[in-house]
Amino acid sequence: MIETGLAGKVAIVTGAAAGIGKATARRFAQEGCKVASWDVKETEPEGGGIFQKVDVTSAASVESAVEETERALGPVYALINNAGILRDGQIVKFKEGAIAGVMSDEQFDAVIAVNLRGVFVATRGAAARMIRTGAGGVILNATSVVGLYGNFGQTNYVASKAGVIGMTRVWAREFGRFGIRVNAVAPGIIDTDMMKAVPEKAREGLRAHTPLGRMGQPEDIANAYLWLASDAASFVTGAVLSVDGGIVMGT
Repeated sequence: MIETGLAGKVAIVTGAAAGIGKATARRFAQEGCKVASWDVKETEPEGGGIFQKVDVTSAASVESAVEETERALGPVYALINNAGILRDGQIVKFKEGAIAGVMSDEQFDAVIAVNLRGVFVATRGAAARMIRTGAGGVILNATSVVGLYGNFGQTNYVASKAGVIGMTRVWAREFGRFGIRVNAVAPGIIDTDMMKAVPEKAREGLRAHTPLGRMGQPEDIANAYLWLASDAASFVTGAVLSVDGGIVMGT
């Protein structure tokens, strides 16, 4: 059995009300972490942790939540930037010889705000405190296989997830001297409520493009986050770990 070294440490999980975030908060709690579950939707805290209603796009909301986390649980050791949204659509949809629609500014801005700016704001708030404590730490960011390969109808989402990969690599360089490791996880097709909104025919096509022949479960991603946060990955930083069943987008 791998000794994670996480027992008693404080972990923040954003987007913890459902899906991958909820599974991640539960998995870290099972490992003995004191978990702060952040979301805009109410959820029951995992283990002996706390829930905080946090808008990750708001610096004031994040700063207040980090302070509350430290008062309630202790110094932050791990930040898992999991919160994310979808607002899919073609940038220009052309049908029957005419433009049938475009991706709106609102669609683009909403996804960038949560998926990219939210990771920046949460990391800035938590990392400053990690540096001051001098105890090191771990920052884990949710990207996606589409951030690596692109995907039809997801200009905004792909841009946000590709941006997260870039920020991950920058922060690995900036924070390494403080003993803070920064990595990203790139999920493939995961069986969450977000995916259930996709028509079954489309989901079947996605499964068909996955060599393992199935969608992943939220726990698959939670376990990847746990390993990257653990002592077993103590020499891993600046990495993007694909957890995707072998899918190659577009094939």
